[in-house]
Amino acid sequence: MSDQPLNGDRSRDRAPGLYDPAPAQGATGVEIAGAIGSVLWVALSGWVVLAAGTGATGLIGLVQGMMLVVLPVALIWVAVLAARGARAVRAESARLSAAVDALRQAYVAQQQSGRSEALNPALAKRLDEIARAQAAMDARLTLFASAHIAEAGPALAPVVDVAPEADDQPALSLGTPPEAMQPKLSNADFIRALHFPETAEDAEGFAALRRALRDRQAAHLIQAAQDVLTLLSQDGIYMDDLRPDVARPETWRAFGHGARGREVATLGGVHDRAALALTAGRMKQDPIFRDAVHHFLRRFDKTFAAFEPQATDPEINDFAATRTARAFMLLGRVAGTFD
Repeated sequence: MSDQPLNGDRSRDRAPGLYDPAPAQGATGVEIAGAIGSVLWVALSGWVVLAAGTGATGLIGLVQGMMLVVLPVALIWVAVLAARGARAVRAESARLSAAVDALRQAYVAQQQSGRSEALNPALAKRLDEIARAQAAMDARLTLFASAHIAEAGPALAPVVDVAPEADDQPALSLGTPPEAMQPKLSNADFIRALHFPETAEDAEGFAALRRALRDRQAAHLIQAAQDVLTLLSQDGIYMDDLRPDVARPETWRAFGHGARGREVATLGGVHDRAALALTAGRMKQDPIFRDAVHHFLRRFDKTFAAFEPQATDPEINDFAATRTARAFMLLGRVAGTFD
């Protein structure tokens, strides 16, 4: 009982379709007016013909009478049929328009469905890549921490043992940091550490990274770079896939001396549109990513300013080829460092 009014309302609200049956057409006002006009004209013209019977006779009179009666009636019904045809054309046009809209909506829905189905394999592949990258990063962090503890422990142990035998000399009470007792980080180790180990078997890369982590300033930059590289990998952006333009060492030195904007614009040599678009979109939407990027850029500026005076041109070229430097080129361009 309750379904009938709902169905009736739905049928009234639904737009006519191409394959809907044409609605039954009854007599309209134009047709009724045409019929009344025809009857009145036949009556009037018949009365006139009968009243004028003294006129022309024979075949000519008959033809004239017929023309007087029939022609106006025919013209009336031509007009009525033209109006009826125009109404039918408008109705058919409305049904065709509704059918085209329905087909367009069905096509858009099918395209969206097909796109989502096509994206499913790509999305699954992206998730697998992110999981592998996260697992590899966790393994690296474990190796870094274990190696750092294993090598830092023996270095700090003699300090604890020697302190009581130091003849009351307050050597450590002066606040000498443990980093001051470490050998100075070489440029080669610094550059190699900023590129990060290639694989889990990259012993040379891990050794350079452990030495770089003992340097406070280098460790800060490495940690900031590791954070942004991990976040970028979540969007499928990997530094090894980027092929930035190579900037001259003079441009890098100008950047180390504080130059910004168009003067050092060639440092932003990353032209991968997909990477730039994804990074810019995440900068706007993800505050954690945005904070990590700004922190990385500040650390990069400060560390490179200290590295540049003691670096040769070949070392600067090697520095620019590291994953950390490529991340700076990408993120610096998105953040407007080179505008």
